[in-house]
Amino acid sequence: MALAESLQDVPLWVGGEARRSSSNRRSTVYNPSTGQAIAEVPLCSAAEIDEVVQTAAAALPAWAETPAVERARVMFRFRELMQGQFGELAALVTREHGKTIAEARAEMQRGIEMVEFACGIPSLLMGQSLENIATNVDSETSRHPVGVCVGITPFNFPSMVPLWMFPVAITCGNTFILKPSEKVPLSALRLAELLHEAGLPAGVFNVAHGDKEAVDALLRHPKVRAISFVGSTGVAKYIYQTGTAHGKRVQSAGGAKNHVIIMPDADLNQAVKALQASAFGCAGERCMAGSIAVPVGRIADSLVEGLCKVGQSMKVGPTDGSGSFKPGDIDMGPLITREHRDRVARYLDVAKSEGADVALDGRAFDLPGNGFLLGPSVVDKVTPTMRLAKEEIFGPVLSVVRTGDLDEALELGRQCEYGNGACIFTRSGFAARQFKRHFNAGMIGVNVGVPAPMAWFPFTGWNKSFFGDLHIQGVEGVQFYTQQKMTLTRWFQSADESAADPVWKTSANGK
Repeated sequence: MALAESLQDVPLWVGGEARRSSSNRRSTVYNPSTGQAIAEVPLCSAAEIDEVVQTAAAALPAWAETPAVERARVMFRFRELMQGQFGELAALVTREHGKTIAEARAEMQRGIEMVEFACGIPSLLMGQSLENIATNVDSETSRHPVGVCVGITPFNFPSMVPLWMFPVAITCGNTFILKPSEKVPLSALRLAELLHEAGLPAGVFNVAHGDKEAVDALLRHPKVRAISFVGSTGVAKYIYQTGTAHGKRVQSAGGAKNHVIIMPDADLNQAVKALQASAFGCAGERCMAGSIAVPVGRIADSLVEGLCKVGQSMKVGPTDGSGSFKPGDIDMGPLITREHRDRVARYLDVAKSEGADVALDGRAFDLPGNGFLLGPSVVDKVTPTMRLAKEEIFGPVLSVVRTGDLDEALELGRQCEYGNGACIFTRSGFAARQFKRHFNAGMIGVNVGVPAPMAWFPFTGWNKSFFGDLHIQGVEGVQFYTQQKMTLTRWFQSADESAADPVWKTSANGK
């Protein structure tokens, strides 16, 4: 009990200030590197969520009327503050999530790129016009904010995924409520503080915490107009169905099972290095992780040997400096919770029971401390019908599905219910073109391990990896957070503007 009383009590951010929640329900936040509790986050009630929504709704009219250039200038200042606090923000991600310092810094950099994209949004809010679309009739379109927007974000990118959403939504003239994962609430609060310091008016950006009760309240609230979500497929489908049933605009990104095809002519060393980073980076806790390696033909044995070698050489340990290695020397940190670590580890038993070959067992690593650690694993001779080939593991387990030719590898994509990303390693332009055109996924990489788009391009998951019409990021993100208005204009000549009056008289060409 004494330990619980010493934990940080995570506040909400409402109306431009931190506010202690009135909820008596709390969830524990851990440092995954040590396994120690570091904070308690409130789980808001529906009534408290209503207060937050009302605050965002009250701030909407004035913010929507603020010139787009002024809104963008807030993002310019926010970007400078993030750059100035870059090290602190990355360290906070490492503390609450467990990413290595290098991974946390990379996350922050990608988030800053989204803010930079938002700085240029005024040019994307420009409409279109056509004079004389009919006799004496002009037509134009203009973009307007949709209203109160909500972001419901996962644990695996505490800063980057929220930054996919709110900079665009806010710069488009909306107000925003962020509901971060209760496992990683600290980064969201720090971003709120920096937005406030950048001059964002009170109530435009708010942070609420909670579990399903809070989420359902947001999904059903009549003043919420748009919802962005990133998480598992089951929840993504629920968010989409519930939100749209209540009249919301919804973009809902779900899980993945991403294939990485290695052709016989591939540069093996480059492919192994890329697969190591793709499968084991961020401890495999990302929806763009390469979770299935697909060697084609004779390269399979060499690929598995190379993957086991690099996996075995990785330094796995605490990322916060509490272990024997320096933080910068760690190659892979912990998973988010003990329960999730144990769930991922059980897949290795599943693999053996289904007849696959666990070529590298992450449980056999000498793992220091009490953190939620698990070494990288390579499971060979997985078949398409096995659970490891079909289910999202969300951890450092790389399955190897051997194929005889490119057509067989492409068929794996057609059989997969997901469709986030896929990559190919080859020197053949023909093979790359066939893969690019025919693999059943929305994001494609050629000789890259993670085909995640930059801020200016949409995050185009397919199939059960995405529910909705307009994707996160890029121009589609701007379209999602705005609604178009079309205006037809015709003016009639009044009596005071008589053609007989030389003041108003014009010829057909206006002279």
